[in-house]
Amino acid sequence: MSLLTHLECARCRRAFDPHLPQTYCPDCQAPLLPRYDLQKGRAEVDRERLACRPRGMWRWRELMPVFDERHIVSLGEGDTPLLHARHLGERVGAQVYIKDEAVNPTGTFKARGLSAAVSKARELGQRRLIIPTAGNAGGALAAYAARGGMQAAVFMPADTPWPNRYECQIAGAQVTLVDGLISDAGRLVAERVQQEDWFSVSTFKEPYRVEGKKTMGYELAQAFGWRLPDVILYPTGGGTGLVGMWKAFAELEALGWLEDTTRPRMVAVQAAGCAPVVQAFHRGAARCDFWEGAQTMASGLRVPKSFADMEILSALRESEGTAVAVSDEEIAAAQRELAAAEGVFAAPEGAATLAGLKKLLAAGWIRADERVVLFNTGSGLKYIPPPATGEQV
Repeated sequence: MSLLTHLECARCRRAFDPHLPQTYCPDCQAPLLPRYDLQKGRAEVDRERLACRPRGMWRWRELMPVFDERHIVSLGEGDTPLLHARHLGERVGAQVYIKDEAVNPTGTFKARGLSAAVSKARELGQRRLIIPTAGNAGGALAAYAARGGMQAAVFMPADTPWPNRYECQIAGAQVTLVDGLISDAGRLVAERVQQEDWFSVSTFKEPYRVEGKKTMGYELAQAFGWRLPDVILYPTGGGTGLVGMWKAFAELEALGWLEDTTRPRMVAVQAAGCAPVVQAFHRGAARCDFWEGAQTMASGLRVPKSFADMEILSALRESEGTAVAVSDEEIAAAQRELAAAEGVFAAPEGAATLAGLKKLLAAGWIRADERVVLFNTGSGLKYIPPPATGEQV
């Protein structure tokens, strides 16, 4: 089923065996990226036939990492709508599209990555999965582990939105609340992995979440008639989706499926209270510094430093893209505007892309005639606070 041949270190290019459980390159402390026999894919896989398969991200199965389809753990993720936001476009003066990941199982784009990671872990014989999370990835792991008959342990900041906590608990995951950020949760997960028989599916510290996220790039290409948009604005915490889509575009070109090989300019949107990628990009740095005192209403953007910081910055520069930071006030205003103009109740992370778009239009970095895709990575319902004691619901 899969054309996967090996895993490759994103930096030293060393090859690793995809038939064994892998984490990251021990020499470079860098992500491992799955590689496929794309020449064989070019000869044997017909892009048009893919449209005839059942909907969902696993219809791209030759370009996904699971060899035996019996191990696929799916809840119907993928094939999310690409909405032409005409009202919003008229307001801001641009051709705006919204890729709405809120309709995924568990309500966010994390469903894609965790479906891929859990499926491959299952194929490799792993049954106890652990994750540090800002919220949504934990909920997705809990759901997919339950679906796959596996155990899940989730470490999350104590101030994670309560729907995320409840989502993990109701699916049977072990939930540990951490005083601190996702980086603190990550340190505790690393300790637990050393002490007990758990396999970590932390962002970029296992090779396969990126493969689920890359399917967003495949879907964009197909939706636009095998051409790509001019600009993609992506809310960037760990950056899996941004790196994944950039990988997808390279794969599509190698497969010969694109009618025009011009790739989009990629834009990383971050919160002003936690903007390590923005800071590093505009300084011309190759790596991000750890962001001290990270704080923002968009919990998914409260990532002080991504494990794949070099890969994120590389994708931005190769695409001639940029990085932009927006305030929580701008995020909240954009969230209201998206709902009022297009009926999309976006998560704060998704709303941040509209705030970023406005800044880049004002600066002249985006032209009115360019096709722009905003990624709403999740539902705003995941952030609704619990009612106060005695409050009517």
